Amino acid sequence: MTNQAGRFGIHGGQYIPETLMNAVIELEAAYNHYKNDPQFNAELETLFNEYANRPSRLYYAEKLTKALGGAKIYLKREDLNHTGAHKINNVLGQALLAKKMGKTRLIAETGAGQHGVATATAAALMGMECVVFMGEEDTKRQALNVYRMRLLGAEVIPVKTGTATLKDAVSEAMREWTNRIDDTHYCLGSVMGPHPFPTIVRDFQAVISKEIKAQMLEKEGRLPDIVMACVGGGSNAIGTFYHFIEDKDVRLIGCEAAGRGIDTLETAATINTGKLGIFHGMKSYFCQDEYGQIAPVYSISAGLDYPGIGPEHAHLHDIGRAEYVAVTDDEAVNAFEYLSRTEGIIPAIESAHAVAHALKIAPDMDKDKIIVITISGRGDKDCAAIARYRGEDIHE
Repeated sequence: MTNQAGRFGIHGGQYIPETLMNAVIELEAAYNHYKNDPQFNAELETLFNEYANRPSRLYYAEKLTKALGGAKIYLKREDLNHTGAHKINNVLGQALLAKKMGKTRLIAETGAGQHGVATATAAALMGMECVVFMGEEDTKRQALNVYRMRLLGAEVIPVKTGTATLKDAVSEAMREWTNRIDDTHYCLGSVMGPHPFPTIVRDFQAVISKEIKAQMLEKEGRLPDIVMACVGGGSNAIGTFYHFIEDKDVRLIGCEAAGRGIDTLETAATINTGKLGIFHGMKSYFCQDEYGQIAPVYSISAGLDYPGIGPEHAHLHDIGRAEYVAVTDDEAVNAFEYLSRTEGIIPAIESAHAVAHALKIAPDMDKDKIIVITISGRGDKDCAAIARYRGEDIHE
């Protein structure tokens, strides 16, 4: 069940049960109608600017640049958005769309909890009911975010099946959507799933690269040499890349979670270790076992702990337009601490994967080169987990 519109090269499509077809067709029709609607876009822009605190700053990390002694480094501060991550961009767009469609209830999946918090936030703002599915394992790792979602009025349902992490939360949310299509919109949090989700989420997140481009021209009078971001499903990364895809001189680098190493089974680096498959409604690359079953994946970061990658990223990899590098837990934790001490900015452990790769490549680059790293979220949510990783048990 596919159409060309939902394809990125061979990837994407709509591999879903008949029961979901109507919901997906309805969503695509509504999106195609509203995406060019001046009133919809004006409302969304007001929400971005007045509520979410956009445009987010493009910050010249002078101390970090000096410490590394190479390329100039700028940080795109998505961590300064309301709710502390890039997730709010997509959620405000989808919640507004759902409201225009006459839906009264939002459901979502979440890994690190940031997408769940953003969805609960938008639901509270717009007076909608909200249910968030979260792997039981993740509810323990991110207890603070579970509390935040409940505080905002959402019901949080721990998912105990499978590995009890993000992929299982997605499966459960899709199942729930099948049961209640008429009043419910599934607010998918990343550039994955069946068409039109990868396109919708990308378009709402593309505000990131749109701003980077304008801010860069204002600050430096030219485009950066490299833009980079962490990649799980890949929404902050595609948002960071999108408006640069046609600018062939700008290198696009996605930083995947290697976990304990891509030579181990405890990894979530899909492009580096995965194979072509079909899962969660799309064709893309997935971490699989020897029998082609979706493999359990591991990362210290709950937000990158997903066994697949969005179809547009899979395509950018296929055509060689973007590079995908693997970053281990150890490297990410070191970068988490390094950026905190150097710039007084505590990044989400997800974003720290991108910082880690910059620490590796910036020192060998000329001083007139420019790297932009998207800091996709704030690191408050990760402090307890990183402390545990360092052998210190702190209670939130």
